[in-house]
Amino acid sequence: MKAYLLDRYGKGRALRLGDVPDPVPAAGQVLIEIHATALNQLDGKLRDGAFKPIVPYKPPFILGHDLAGIVVGVGTGVRRFRVGDAVYARPRDLHIGTFAERIAVAEADVAAKPANLSMVEAASIPLVGLTAWQVLVEVARVQPGQKVLIHAGSGGVGTLAIQIAKHFGASVATTASAANADLVRSLGADIVIDYRTQDFSEMLSGYDVVLNSLDGTTLETSLKVLKPGGKLISISGPPDPAFAEAQGLNIVLRLVLRALSAGIRRKAKRAGISYSFLWMHADGGQLAELGTLIEQGDIRPVVDRIFAFDQLNDAMTYLESGRAKGKVVVTTPAGSTEDGKVST
Repeated sequence: MKAYLLDRYGKGRALRLGDVPDPVPAAGQVLIEIHATALNQLDGKLRDGAFKPIVPYKPPFILGHDLAGIVVGVGTGVRRFRVGDAVYARPRDLHIGTFAERIAVAEADVAAKPANLSMVEAASIPLVGLTAWQVLVEVARVQPGQKVLIHAGSGGVGTLAIQIAKHFGASVATTASAANADLVRSLGADIVIDYRTQDFSEMLSGYDVVLNSLDGTTLETSLKVLKPGGKLISISGPPDPAFAEAQGLNIVLRLVLRALSAGIRRKAKRAGISYSFLWMHADGGQLAELGTLIEQGDIRPVVDRIFAFDQLNDAMTYLESGRAKGKVVVTTPAGSTEDGKVST
């Protein structure tokens, strides 16, 4: 089969399109013909080598964390899926590889594709949807009437997080450019702050939760808008000791991450705020819950552009330009004729 391989780590390196053996599903795995895959900032960071100590992939390997497609085979013990099922998934760490025509994925990581979504739309959901769900539902436990600030509301995570927070009854503020204000309002944002001309820390106060996906300065400034007892949750770092322990990292890495996060943890503690770093995990059950909300019309995907499979490196370049609203999706040969117009 065709797949995009990272031959060696390097900032901005192009991926190589090559032939690799077809995957064979092991016990408990589902073999999926991929019709569409989505790109994430995580793919670029892995390519650059930023997370080698945390997820030590050995080149050459196939990148890619999102997929929608059709089940074409099942391993022994698989009970929930059969050949012909339309599914979507975020494969677990160390088993990624959706920049390819097929992949074998653990059954536990897979969910039925929402019936009202195309393959392209479904492929845009898994990583960012699970990230937003795990921040807001699993960690923050957002409640009706709470106030939530979501940074970068027009990005992949932000567009889903706004909708999830609103579904659970929260009041939502978000940062975005003026050009994207209408988009984030259409997703449910109650307050939109133009990050180019306005200071969110001067306009907001008494917030219960902040979801940070930006830099360290934004992270620290976010402490000002939270009330005592509030929760500051970052998906962009720095990783904290709890994350290091959960990942089973060695003592040296644990000490390094403890030191890296010491400043923000200390400042948060002084303000009576909890700080945590979230590294999302694969979870087919949570994807199924998201699928239910999508089918009910409570959540909708936001797809910025669609690229053909042979344009995947161009899609990576576009994603890293920072201009994308929502997700950038790539169709494989199996899905190229069924879902939307491909970018040129």
